Amino acid sequence: MVTYSAEETVRPERTIPRALVLGTAIVTACYMALNAVYLYILPLGTVAASTRVAADAADALLGSGGGVIMAGLVVLSTLGALSGIVYCGPRVYYAMAQDGLLFLWAGEIHPRRRTPQRALILQAGWSSVLVVTGTYRALFTRVVYTEWIFFGLMAAGLFVLRRRAGLARGLKVWGYPVVPAVFIVASFAIVANQIVSSPGESAVGLSLVAAGLPVYFLWLKRQGKISAGAKA
Repeated sequence: MVTYSAEETVRPERTIPRALVLGTAIVTACYMALNAVYLYILPLGTVAASTRVAADAADALLGSGGGVIMAGLVVLSTLGALSGIVYCGPRVYYAMAQDGLLFLWAGEIHPRRRTPQRALILQAGWSSVLVVTGTYRALFTRVVYTEWIFFGLMAAGLFVLRRRAGLARGLKVWGYPVVPAVFIVASFAIVANQIVSSPGESAVGLSLVAAGLPVYFLWLKRQGKISAGAKA
């Protein structure tokens, strides 16, 4: 989500790559270190069979209350992740409003705090609607599955943008076109795996995304009429 606020970032051509590389490296190191701890504390068979390996490792290390402590750490971690989503998500609605793909009021900036206040309210409302549609696991599955569709499409957009004449690029990355091509294949492999492993939830998630397509095309048609009327 670092890229969501790229337009508002100071020196994005330098800051965004650093944030992505360092963030990914830190998360990977933490993940590998935690798994090493799990395997050190618990037998391999226990780790393989566990559905809550962190809590099991905490119980083995700290006693019967270890799982409760781990649950508390998970809550704190969730709050940290949630703050990032709350702050970054509305930037998408804000940008859409600026590009004429959403109601203009969604792009309004608070006069004192300089935050996209109405986009924040819009996200809160839609999030509340999603909460009542299923369990946390179901929502998580739908969101992760559909996000990877857009990750792959975003990378595919690089091939389109590179063909545009006169496009100014502030940053060049090694490995093109192999790196984005590999990423696209990996993204859609994750999507395909989710469809096979959980077809029901995948269908629901895909239906939510597909429901936005007619709205998008109707919006473009409306914008076209407005533009034609303005020129006339």
